Amino acid sequence: MSAVSPIGIISMFYVRPFQAEHLVLLPAMKAAGCDFVELLVPEPGELDLAGARAAIGRAGLGCVLAARVNPARDVSSADPAAHAAGVAYLKSCVDSARALGATIVGGPIYGAPMVFAGRAPAPIGDAEREAKVARVVAGLKEAGAYAERHGIVLAVEPLNRFETDLCNTARQGLALIDRVGSPAVKLMLDTFHMCMEEDDLAGAIRQAGQAMVHFQANENHRGFIGTGTVDWKAVCRALVDVGYAGPITLEPFRRNDDRLGVPLAQWRAPARDESGDLARSVRLLRATLDFAGAAS
Repeated sequence: MSAVSPIGIISMFYVRPFQAEHLVLLPAMKAAGCDFVELLVPEPGELDLAGARAAIGRAGLGCVLAARVNPARDVSSADPAAHAAGVAYLKSCVDSARALGATIVGGPIYGAPMVFAGRAPAPIGDAEREAKVARVVAGLKEAGAYAERHGIVLAVEPLNRFETDLCNTARQGLALIDRVGSPAVKLMLDTFHMCMEEDDLAGAIRQAGQAMVHFQANENHRGFIGTGTVDWKAVCRALVDVGYAGPITLEPFRRNDDRLGVPLAQWRAPARDESGDLARSVRLLRATLDFAGAAS
């Protein structure tokens, strides 16, 4: 536990999908210094939620969830069936969170990602854009009301321009949750996406302030903390300055494979034991947070 926030690791660091046979990995997460695991919201039949909750507790970990939206369940969709399925999916995420003992479900819950899901963005007029935003707001209002009744928070995550055409920056995320107006719909930020879209990472964190309930600490290239260009001293100082005490997830997805034609956008399983790298990343982030807190 850091002086500011618990630090955790996303389950995709090890494997996807994360199933019952992978629960044995939980003690390794704890041994690397993690306080919680961030799981992708399990699809039906993918994981026994009661058993997973018990295993997470035995490992001494907490749990955060990441939503898995797609075009068939998309609150931004003009297709009434897909929109309704999007709302129903977010409600099911709330149910999964309750079953797993989590209190936060984050991700691009406003609509399905584009390019990495095989869909390129297309220009649209203002009327269509506003209609799309209105659908998102309506869907998040309904899902947010359900989440609020059950003590769960839905966290809107801005993604970079290559993954969404709706919410790319902290400012846009704040505008969206302001329109929704629900105490159960808040903001999360991810430094990987922020590196592409924000003028100033620390400034965006300060702008988000108390609206932020989840944070993902990633290098510009999604490598291990300290191996890229992110100014972690400035980021951690900003987190301390706004009094952020929520979870911080590490998502080191990128693997060391620079062969021509190997797509960096695709998740790949680890080719070696990366436990030491993860532990060093956790220690670096925790120490930087502690120093930022001591200097405040």
